[in-house]
Amino acid sequence: MGYEVSFIGLLVSLLFIGLTGYYPGGIIVPSYLVLFVDQPARIAGTLAISLLTVFCYKLASHYVILFGKRRFIFIILVGALWTFFWLQILPYFFPSSLEFRMIGWVIPGLIANQFERQGILVTTASLIVVIVFVYFLGKMFYIVKI
Repeated sequence: MGYEVSFIGLLVSLLFIGLTGYYPGGIIVPSYLVLFVDQPARIAGTLAISLLTVFCYKLASHYVILFGKRRFIFIILVGALWTFFWLQILPYFFPSSLEFRMIGWVIPGLIANQFERQGILVTTASLIVVIVFVYFLGKMFYIVKI
């Protein structure tokens, strides 16, 4: 699938948010993740980094006042730091971790933000529903296009 599917993903995400009120990890996140459906290890790595980010946020919130924009920026930065750590340091200890990478620097933080706001189960379920729907719409689009 090409990058045109990203626009379909944005539209489906907005429609899903409007109908259900749940964010599938952010508005842009399903558009990125659908591009990597053929690499489930990368999606799993992204979700793992998001869970680590939420854990760090919960730990830090006991010591630092985090709310509003400060909370969002903190979660995005911690997600980016975990991504950096994962890409730079982990391959030295676990060479097989190269295939267990993540998608982007900001995407794990966006998912973690919704994990913290909506809950892990609701966000993950919403994300899966939107990704599957966008994937099949993208496949139909390319079948019609040919």
